[in-house]
Amino acid sequence: MHGVDILPIGQLLSHLWRRPKASTLLGIGPMSPLIIEASLDLAEEHHFPVMFIASRNQVDIDDYGGGYVSRWDQERFAHDIARVAHRTGFAGIYYLCRDHGGPWQRDEEYKAALDEREALERAKASYVADLKAGFDILHIDPTKDPHRESLPLELVMERTVELIEYVERKKLELGIERQIGYEVGTEETKGGYINPGVFKGFLKELIGRLAQKGLPEPDFIVGQTGTLVRMGTNVGEVDINLAGTLAAIAKDYAVGFKEHNADYLSNEQLELHPRVGITAANVAPEFGHIQTRAYLAEYQREMELVGKKSSSDFYGILVSEVLASGRWQKWLVPEHGGSTIESLQEDPAKLRQIIEACGHYVFDRPVIIEAINQMYANQAKSGDYHGPDRVYERVKSGIERYVLHLNLSGVLDKGLPGELPSYTGA
Repeated sequence: MHGVDILPIGQLLSHLWRRPKASTLLGIGPMSPLIIEASLDLAEEHHFPVMFIASRNQVDIDDYGGGYVSRWDQERFAHDIARVAHRTGFAGIYYLCRDHGGPWQRDEEYKAALDEREALERAKASYVADLKAGFDILHIDPTKDPHRESLPLELVMERTVELIEYVERKKLELGIERQIGYEVGTEETKGGYINPGVFKGFLKELIGRLAQKGLPEPDFIVGQTGTLVRMGTNVGEVDINLAGTLAAIAKDYAVGFKEHNADYLSNEQLELHPRVGITAANVAPEFGHIQTRAYLAEYQREMELVGKKSSSDFYGILVSEVLASGRWQKWLVPEHGGSTIESLQEDPAKLRQIIEACGHYVFDRPVIIEAINQMYANQAKSGDYHGPDRVYERVKSGIERYVLHLNLSGVLDKGLPGELPSYTGA
């Protein structure tokens, strides 16, 4: 279910806080159409609400370059999810969420060091496109600025209020009656934001300023818990006690505490999330990583069946496309240093690591799609017709790990109290 009748995220959070069994919502990065379908499949099976979190690099206005996922702008993104939901008979709840909306949040905008006026205009136009496409939750994140090494929290607050005020005004102009949820803060904020005292002061002051202008309070605030994703692993040091402290502060203001970069955390770490009150956690690159490795496993199977010379050469084509994209450079860990394409080609192990972590950036390229189809066709000629199913199941299993360990199963079960409608799925 999605649209005007969807349960506002604030009411869902109230419901979660009333439940005797704590749960942590999962924000799923829409790294591919296959990941979206697997997410909806799992939501139907386990009865939990899906939150699709799209960054501006992944989904944005065509005039700004669109998104690297399926060349989606906001309308096509929303339409394609709705189409999958309809085709599969999905009867649960899903939310369209803007992740890291705001000025300079597209990589090319930051690299070009756009001036403040143009960066803000682009951010506002992107939010308007989000509204028109039916997004439910908008992350207001004005914490990137190529012209400043570190932004003062006062400036972050001013820009946050300005952007929420703008979105609410445009919402009225567009005649949109549904509630829009807001997420504020970021895991990247510098200047002591993770200090509990500073965190509380920021949230209290922000809510006060929003109230003075008659604007809605945020539903989520993001805080740094120590997570940091680099090249297929979480290299951060999660401070679960700090996370619990920040989550408790946020809940005192009826705001959910959200963690970003929860990719690759262990099952034991995930199980602690509901216990300490983390309301939601975002995962994106890991799911793309799983899909890439699933394709590579099928490529290995293809070569075993037909031989390398007769194969699709999927890996060789994937290497060429990933390196040409240049997007792999942002994920380098310190030991990779200033890797060049030439140096990577001389180090097969390092190259493989980069390709596995960054393959999702090029899933939509025609040459990749053609290679995947050829790989499956070669398997089928040898009597193996289950390659696509194996890839799907590996992706689904990777997402399900989070569903189970974050206690999401049954969040939308029938007969729940409060405002939440009965689950209508099978």
